[in-house]
Amino acid sequence: MKATQQLHDLGQSLWLDNITRGLLTGGTLARYIGEYSVTGLTSNPTIFDKAIRESSFYDDAIQQKAAAGKSGEALFFELALEDLTQAADLFRPVHDATAGIDGWVSLEVSPLLADDAAGTIRAAAELHRRAQRPNLFIKIPGTAAGVRAIEETIFAGVPVNVTLLFSCEQYLAAAEAYMRGIERRIAAGLGPKVQSVASIFVSRWDAAVQAMVGAPLRNRLGIAVARRTYRAYRALLDTARWRKLAAAGADPQRVLWASTGTKDPKAPDTLYIEALAAPGTVNTMPEATLLAFADHGKLSGQMPPDGGDADALLAEFERSQVQQGPIAAQLQREGAQSFTKSWNDLLECINSKSAQLARRDPAAAARR
Repeated sequence: MKATQQLHDLGQSLWLDNITRGLLTGGTLARYIGEYSVTGLTSNPTIFDKAIRESSFYDDAIQQKAAAGKSGEALFFELALEDLTQAADLFRPVHDATAGIDGWVSLEVSPLLADDAAGTIRAAAELHRRAQRPNLFIKIPGTAAGVRAIEETIFAGVPVNVTLLFSCEQYLAAAEAYMRGIERRIAAGLGPKVQSVASIFVSRWDAAVQAMVGAPLRNRLGIAVARRTYRAYRALLDTARWRKLAAAGADPQRVLWASTGTKDPKAPDTLYIEALAAPGTVNTMPEATLLAFADHGKLSGQMPPDGGDADALLAEFERSQVQQGPIAAQLQREGAQSFTKSWNDLLECINSKSAQLARRDPAAAARR
């Protein structure tokens, strides 16, 4: 039995952290669904920037949309929605079979809205309306403004993938916002089933502190933070507050492990997949990591619900002057800045391609 099937049978969802038009049109995504138990997909501005910049799959669509007067952000969201609605349709059988728990794809609001709660709420509602797919998550960052937007977006009935979470405390703030949104829906007589995942970024921890710690602690901080967060997630599901919501028909906001590709070339390429195996969670992995795990990954148990050695390991990092709170805040800021840069690069790429393609077709340029 493939390692991917074993992980699926354990109760963890395997999602692909990638999308390109070539994956869709060439049948590769459909093959991953059939062969590697992939049941969902995530995207972000960096992924789309790479997909559009490094291939010609989007050229015809860009040329047509530019000729129709589209540009910049408006043009990009049309491209993204075309890709993600097609992917959503591939995952729709999984979504239906799991009563909406699995089979999701994700589209991020503009990173320029990271500190704009009202703008995020409007954008999330509009993107979800345009997609017309029940299995499309709107990604909202777990920044202070994002947390405010999450509550309102959940209350409005729009499914949310909370992104850019780096610590247990950031996760709990997102979970609190999700529960408030569901509680408000119940109080208003609305249905309690609005799905959400909370995405914890893992490997960036280890990249951030690699130069600060000795060999025995390298590539262990991200897993320790994940284990501590998983313990908090399991504890939250045991609270009277959550049990009340569950009794009313709400589904848990599942924890999703993100940034699970190994960044240290000296570490195993399946490190974070094997360490983060846990039922009731999601692991969204880069394509290379998915293929590596399918080829030679091994499962040797699952993440302990009590966090295992997380507290002891985190104490060791503290003794090495690794302060988790400031680093978590820094990683979230840097993540938001990185997505903003990718967003600006993406829009520049689209505008540049539009101009290049118009020069090849003067008639199209004249119609603009």
